[in-house]
Amino acid sequence: MLDERFVIAGVILSLVGGLKYLIDTVKGKTQPNKVTWFLWALAPLIAFAAEMKEGVGMQSLMTFIVGFNPLMIFLASFINRKSTWKLSSFDIICGGLSVLGLVLWQITKVGNLAIALSLAADGLAGVPTIVKAYRAPETESDLLYLLTGINAIITLATIDNWNFAHFAFPVYILLLCLLLFILVRFRIGRRREVQGNMVK
Repeated sequence: MLDERFVIAGVILSLVGGLKYLIDTVKGKTQPNKVTWFLWALAPLIAFAAEMKEGVGMQSLMTFIVGFNPLMIFLASFINRKSTWKLSSFDIICGGLSVLGLVLWQITKVGNLAIALSLAADGLAGVPTIVKAYRAPETESDLLYLLTGINAIITLATIDNWNFAHFAFPVYILLLCLLLFILVRFRIGRRREVQGNMVK
């Protein structure tokens, strides 16, 4: 087990990735889905509050930065018009389901339930970006997902109390970032499209 202060190194890595994504957004190189990034900010920040209530401690900083980075990116997406992504009914449905999950947590006020509902909301909010990373990987940047995934690994390596409040968000973030990193870095959707065109 790593000393819990290593979480700070992971947070710095995520912040570096977030700043790179933010700069790419302002320049118009990346096109964040506004629904996803708004809810990716909201859900982890609510989970962070719930983790603090459950006594998670230093490991909750990973959840905080996982909410803070998307908040910066969401705000940056309004600076450059190229950084927008056309909203579809699918985006709106996913966003609506995410908000519903957050509302249910507000009603229950149970810490672990709040974390579980925040995970569900975050996952639903991420569906449009997962689809976009598959179909249009050039509109994404893989560095943020790589560094945030490493942050999750570092956080998991510092946990000494393996209960839901401590490990749920880092495990979820690791899996989500791994998926997005692979889709963006290896352009799986584009490769399948090219292969499909070659078969035709």
